[in-house]
Amino acid sequence: MTVYFIGAGPGDPELLTIKAARLIAACPVCLYAGSLVPEQVVAGAPAGARVLDTASMTLDQTHAEILNAHASGLDVARVHSGDPSLYGAIAEQIRRLQADDIPYEIVPGVPAYVAAAAALGQELTIPEVSQSVILTRMSMKSTAMPPGETLENFARSGTTLAIHLGIRALREIERQLTPLYGADCPVAVVYRVGWPDQMIIRGTLADIHAKVREAKITRTALILLGPALAPSHGFPDSALYDPAHPHVLRPRVTT
Repeated sequence: MTVYFIGAGPGDPELLTIKAARLIAACPVCLYAGSLVPEQVVAGAPAGARVLDTASMTLDQTHAEILNAHASGLDVARVHSGDPSLYGAIAEQIRRLQADDIPYEIVPGVPAYVAAAAALGQELTIPEVSQSVILTRMSMKSTAMPPGETLENFARSGTTLAIHLGIRALREIERQLTPLYGADCPVAVVYRVGWPDQMIIRGTLADIHAKVREAKITRTALILLGPALAPSHGFPDSALYDPAHPHVLRPRVTT
């Protein structure tokens, strides 16, 4: 018996990996986070499988389901949104599995920020503009952030920020980041990326709050911001394909 933590991606069932789809179709028990994972993602569960939406369940309740499956020798598909390594809340589940000597495996999925970049139709790391992406979140009503992990500290890098759980804190994000990025810094808010009702709102630190408020978006949105989001053709080409920069797979041509 094994518990499979499966990254379901951001919402589009076609973004499931082949391995994820195979395991969902094979496990007689399927626990999925229904607030973030659409039912279509787990529609491939086998006939007669025990399929439960865990959105209203506690950690104790979900673990009790796993214990019951373990006692019966039944594999469990524990389906999470995006990729389980990022805000997947699997660490506390793994701790309990280890305490009860229950085997588990993690199956990666497409993270929301990757799907958001695809929806925006752009790269997040632009040569000589931004070569890093910082993944962070706002604390709001969730677990507090560790000391030092503040927006202001991250913003000093000037690179691309992917901010989770921050849609209700846009005023605070604007207040903290405007002095470091400037009021004209480009911002993109991607609502329910990969779902049929996906919405993209582009703006700047100066006007994004008003645009999001007008669209009545209050949850399930990712915020991307930084100079890499600006429409620009002034950056240099990457050295990857530059004939003046040979590498092991493309030696310098001598004449």
